[in-house]
Amino acid sequence: MENTLLVGLSRQVALERQLGVIANNVANMNTTGFKADKSLFEEYLNSGAREDNFVGRDRLVSFVQDRATWHDFAQGPAEQTGNPLDVAVSGAGFLAVQTPGGERYTRNGAMQINAQGQLVTTEGHPVLGTGGPIVFQPTDRDINIGLDGTVTVREGNAKTDSIRGKLRLVGFERPQLLTREGGNLFAAPNGVAAQADAKSTIRQGFIEKSNVSAVAEMSRLIEVTRAYSSVATLLQQQGDMRKTSIERLADVPA
Repeated sequence: MENTLLVGLSRQVALERQLGVIANNVANMNTTGFKADKSLFEEYLNSGAREDNFVGRDRLVSFVQDRATWHDFAQGPAEQTGNPLDVAVSGAGFLAVQTPGGERYTRNGAMQINAQGQLVTTEGHPVLGTGGPIVFQPTDRDINIGLDGTVTVREGNAKTDSIRGKLRLVGFERPQLLTREGGNLFAAPNGVAAQADAKSTIRQGFIEKSNVSAVAEMSRLIEVTRAYSSVATLLQQQGDMRKTSIERLADVPA
């Protein structure tokens, strides 16, 4: 009976954490460049049964262990905005940005120009080019961002293009090691180095929407909620059974 309670409790703890992951996905369904998280579970076997009437695998007590979460880096749908500063990354690459905490990586290509003429994200973080932050002049017009990330403009009345930089696209051999910061920023831990990504391309005038499937996440939310309620009911029944057993064993025959 104790094993039933412990197994049920392990399942409830795992479901609670899974619920938190799903809730975060649902909350970021409309966050540009957001990548969903998924939960990873495994069976944990403990040899808890000691009596002789339990033999072989029947001695093992199976618990649920919340092992980890992993990032779903599947491409999100592209939405056309018509804004020449918006870009969507096609492929596995990331845009590099400079934050107060250091260099970070994002799929959020919704960009703008700040008062200093720097190309920045909607949060105000400078977007990095291969030579550092990309800076525009007050007279720049007709901004064009090529497939390889090269940023060109027409300066003043000039009839030829001027290059302002090239967006730095990076990739990672083991992207699952990246840690999430906020809705759409990722940090590379020690030992994980960003590498130039020559395979990904840029689509100007588009942004990548969140890859969260609203229908799938809401279905999972209902499934997890029902599973949690079922386990809670089972634990309540086991508790009532234990209480009844104690009461009956305590009865002294007249």
